[in-house]
Amino acid sequence: MESPSITSVAMSLFLVGVVTWAWRVLNWVWLRPKRLERYLRQQGLKGTPYTLVFGDLKKNAAMLKQARSRPVTLSDAVAPCVIPIVHRTVTDCGKNSFNWMGPIPRVNIMDPQSLKEVFLKIDEFQKPKGNPLVKLLATGLANYEGEKWAKHRKIINPAFHLEKLKLMIPVIYQSCNKMIGEWETLVYEKGTCELDVWPHLQNLTRDIISRTAFGSNYEEGKIIFDLLKEQARLIVQVFQSVYIPGWRFLPTQTNKRLEAVDKEIRASLKAIINKRERAIKAGESENDDLLGLLMESNFREIQEHGNMTTMGMSSQDVIEECKLFYFAGQETTSVLLVWTLILLSKYPDWQHRAREEVLRVFGDDVPDFDGLNHLKIVTMILYEVLRLYPPVVQLSRAVCNETKLGSLNLPAGVHISLPTILVHVDPELWGDDASEFQPQRFSEGISKATKNPVSFFPFGWGPRICIGQNFALAEAKIALALILRRFSFHLAPSYVHSPRTVITLQPEHGAPLILHKL
Repeated sequence: MESPSITSVAMSLFLVGVVTWAWRVLNWVWLRPKRLERYLRQQGLKGTPYTLVFGDLKKNAAMLKQARSRPVTLSDAVAPCVIPIVHRTVTDCGKNSFNWMGPIPRVNIMDPQSLKEVFLKIDEFQKPKGNPLVKLLATGLANYEGEKWAKHRKIINPAFHLEKLKLMIPVIYQSCNKMIGEWETLVYEKGTCELDVWPHLQNLTRDIISRTAFGSNYEEGKIIFDLLKEQARLIVQVFQSVYIPGWRFLPTQTNKRLEAVDKEIRASLKAIINKRERAIKAGESENDDLLGLLMESNFREIQEHGNMTTMGMSSQDVIEECKLFYFAGQETTSVLLVWTLILLSKYPDWQHRAREEVLRVFGDDVPDFDGLNHLKIVTMILYEVLRLYPPVVQLSRAVCNETKLGSLNLPAGVHISLPTILVHVDPELWGDDASEFQPQRFSEGISKATKNPVSFFPFGWGPRICIGQNFALAEAKIALALILRRFSFHLAPSYVHSPRTVITLQPEHGAPLILHKL
């Protein structure tokens, strides 16, 4: 039998553990948020009052539901439909304001000088760690920090050099031409047809990234894309709820499915990488795709440091970069293309001007890289679409240590929100026509289109700007050029305008257009 002293010690330790846990929970859900709220308000910032545990999550969900219940048009502002709580907070409390992501305050930053500082100080303002489940979708270069980010950026950079991009133009053309052929078959008999172009554009960009990244076609990569799509849907659900540490380890239906999907994705990618390694060793592989270029650069980095494998990327690192290739490589371009076709359907004069330019530059020839640089009107249109419908509507950064930003002193634990979709339509930065589709504003480039170049950041800005932006724009230009010289198009009566975010900004009800063969 245990002695009374041992029992009392065990009970005391148990009580200490319970009290410690209770104190941590209380600090997490109430004391710390309220302390941060007082600190922010003392500096003159206004914001929504903190609500226990949920912050503004419930309010934002209700506002999203309400926004989707009423019809909107192409002339309506997008922000209230996709980030309603941020839009309302900025409207009511000012540009430098804050709202709550659960128990974490998010300070909204819209001043270009402060934005520039955030983008440049990559060590002080880092990607939020957030819910670990979110990182299942894509980690890689986009989410690394410090030395690991610098190492991966150095290794991956050669794969996205303009000279390498030129080599991929024929592959991009091949995929685009295949889609155009399918559309022509559909339109052939009557000369016109109604078609929801959204799934076609998704398939197109998936096929392109499969070919350019892995030298395989869409059918071989289809399982990965389908799994990534499911993973994105599940992660959005998770992201809209309060993050509770340790929750991801509970055997909930969502957690179990996320784990299973992640294993399948990794197994598929590992099979592709292993197959490539065997081909390289057998001398049967050419390094003319992104994976080959990545592996070549990684091998060279290791060789230059005397076979120190710590200087290169591990096989796990390569898998993470491949996931990022797959997801970001097709997602950004497909949403850029679909919103471009939707807006050109509403503004036929710009559609006509873009088509004339394409015919003048290429005629019936296969588009080449040099010709893409002469598509000035097409470039203006794509920039304007990226301004009004940025793929990612807001960026976030975490303050790890107390940091000064402009006139603000931001304490550790605060997050920063960079609401791209609000900055892009700010009349003080873009003029009174900021909410209108006016591609001519980019006629002299980005620097002359706005009062400050950091007012436009659809691909981010500074050292961490998206490494694949030139690839995405080249892909979009080729696809748009081929569509314009084969078809004219306008919105179908069945089109319902409903932008929503599923990681990126997408048309909830698709994009049915009436296509006319030229």
